[in-house]
Amino acid sequence: MAGVNLQFKTNYAASSKIEPFYKGGKVQISKDEKYIFCTCGSRVNVLEISTGKIVHCVEHDDQEDITSFALSSDDEVLLVTASRALLLKQWDWKQATCTRTWRAIHNVPVASMAFDSTSTLLATGGCDGTIKLWDVVKQYCTHNLKGSSGVVHLVQFHPDIDRLQLFSSSLDCGIRMWDLRSSQCVCVLQSHYSAVTSLSFSHDGDTMVSSGRDKICTVWNLNSRKAIKTVPVFEAVEGVVILPQNEDLSQIGVKSKELHFVTAGSKGVLRVWEASTARCVYTQTLPTTFSSSPAEGDEVTAEHNILLYQLPALSTQHQFVGYSDEVLDVKFLGKGDSHIVVATNSCQLKVFELLTNNCQILYGHTGDRRHTTKTKIHHLSARTTEKAHDKDVNSVAVSPNDKLLASGSQDRMAKLWSLTADGNVGLLGVFRGHRRGVWAVCFSPVDQVLATSSADGTTKLWSLQDFSCLKTFEGHDASVLKVIFVSRGTQLLTSGSDGLVKLWTIKTNECVKTLDAHQDKVWGLHATRKDDRMVTGSADSNITVWEDVTEVELAEEQAKQEDQILKQQELSNLLHEKKYLKALGLAISLDHPHTVLTVIKAIRQGENSQTLLEKTLLKLRIDQKESLLRYCVAWNTNARNCHDAQAVLQVLLTHLPPEELLQYQGARTHLEGLIPYTERHMQRISHLLQASMFLNYMWQKMRVTGDPSRYETGVAVEG
Repeated sequence: MAGVNLQFKTNYAASSKIEPFYKGGKVQISKDEKYIFCTCGSRVNVLEISTGKIVHCVEHDDQEDITSFALSSDDEVLLVTASRALLLKQWDWKQATCTRTWRAIHNVPVASMAFDSTSTLLATGGCDGTIKLWDVVKQYCTHNLKGSSGVVHLVQFHPDIDRLQLFSSSLDCGIRMWDLRSSQCVCVLQSHYSAVTSLSFSHDGDTMVSSGRDKICTVWNLNSRKAIKTVPVFEAVEGVVILPQNEDLSQIGVKSKELHFVTAGSKGVLRVWEASTARCVYTQTLPTTFSSSPAEGDEVTAEHNILLYQLPALSTQHQFVGYSDEVLDVKFLGKGDSHIVVATNSCQLKVFELLTNNCQILYGHTGDRRHTTKTKIHHLSARTTEKAHDKDVNSVAVSPNDKLLASGSQDRMAKLWSLTADGNVGLLGVFRGHRRGVWAVCFSPVDQVLATSSADGTTKLWSLQDFSCLKTFEGHDASVLKVIFVSRGTQLLTSGSDGLVKLWTIKTNECVKTLDAHQDKVWGLHATRKDDRMVTGSADSNITVWEDVTEVELAEEQAKQEDQILKQQELSNLLHEKKYLKALGLAISLDHPHTVLTVIKAIRQGENSQTLLEKTLLKLRIDQKESLLRYCVAWNTNARNCHDAQAVLQVLLTHLPPEELLQYQGARTHLEGLIPYTERHMQRISHLLQASMFLNYMWQKMRVTGDPSRYETGVAVEG
């Protein structure tokens, strides 16, 4: 099949998706660094780092938003979630099954959660200012800690379990240290004047660094419970991580064995600080901003992007886009079309590697790219600007030979322009005929034809010679937002506000296939240079890559036909050898009622047909008997086949208990469908029987009247 060059496509299948998986909140990485866990409404999504794909998803049955979750650090990898319904759920996340549910006891939703280093204790911080500790193994509440004011937005165990300490922070901006032996708050560490966003502990456990949105980080001596250094970082800090002291980190400015830490702040800057001198020793500027409370080793941006960093160079290892908002356009690019570039409502372009979903973000645009009232010709910089339309220009396209330009506008017109080598443009003609604004224009790759799509729900083909409309394609229920040529210009792909993508054959005006994979407007549509894949992008934030499966489906259909031929030959051989049971089973597997009927007729034509029929039918499996009952309904509608249907029904109804028959799929419907036709056949047979009896009577009368002996006697007398 690889050598077959098919002219027309018949179908596409979704091969991969880039879908929203994170809309803010907590993010945590598994201990083996293979998975990212993050919240998305009522779900916790599990992202495989190597592929960038959502491989698991857990969701509360009540569809309530998940307010917090915690992932254990042991080999068991426990996942516990809390929802607005005040329930805690423990999950086998690989199977997406809930293994345990219990009441959170909090009067209001849980805002923060954390496991201890042994994964046996779970702390939950509520919006009511209380903290509760749970024994996950024995499944009961061990502590009820009160005293915090307002929402407890941060809970964290000291990494040394022998200390039995818990740290928390709430709206009063203090950091509370709890002694779990006595269930008492032993001190409140006061330094910050706004929300504390993150805590990080040194390797020996004696030092802690806290970060806040008050633009400072504080270094604490946990033995003396005093602040030993306040480091002004000049930006709201969302995450802080203490760097390991036993590694060579000279690439990022670490020249001594003193304590150093990394901050991620609102200005989109990663900074390395020397704690003892409060000096910034390294700055890595990234054009983004950070938000949320990230886990160690990763950062979350305000645009819902997740970035993974790797030491010793603090280089970006992976970047995933959690939520793209409205996708406005998509294009393949790179060698072998290995990447796609995506335009969204934000000011950046996103470039995704399709193999891993790793994303690069390109900066430089400002404002919404959808609307402009001028058409600009770009070659590094704008050479000329032409007033093209009176309303918004929605689309421009350049012809394959780079000599023509087409534009489509909200003014319901498309226009054709000439392009000269010096960059000047000249109007050649206007395409009039759409009843509403033109959303897209596209040149044919082989013909002197332009395709346009419009808010009037139609797609049109126009002649570049006389600007006349050649064809109109109707089928979308709403605006047609995009149109492209495929199959060497013999077919079209269109996408619309109805969330549908349609494949059209130009010669016949036929819609060959309708693809439904989006819940909102499909703004983006593009095909690869090989014409074997396409990509769609929608306002539902989903990007879908489609694969042309025409050849695959054709090969499957041919293989199916060949298999059918072989089975038909095998069936013929079985009937010739009078192996009726195997023949009947094979015919049922083909799901051809007429073929099954042929076998039934063959069985009934032999000697002891009724006994043979009973013996054969009763050896069938239950699913085969179900199919046979279904076929009988169809056979019974035809007077020529009703006798065979009734013979089969007699066997089934006589030898099978009603309880078994009623368990067959659709049995009641089938039996009800048999009744009216059976009654009609009975009436017909009754009439035939009456007619036959009359004929028999007439025949007997004729025989009596025409008795030869009587005539012979009469002749003798007369002679």
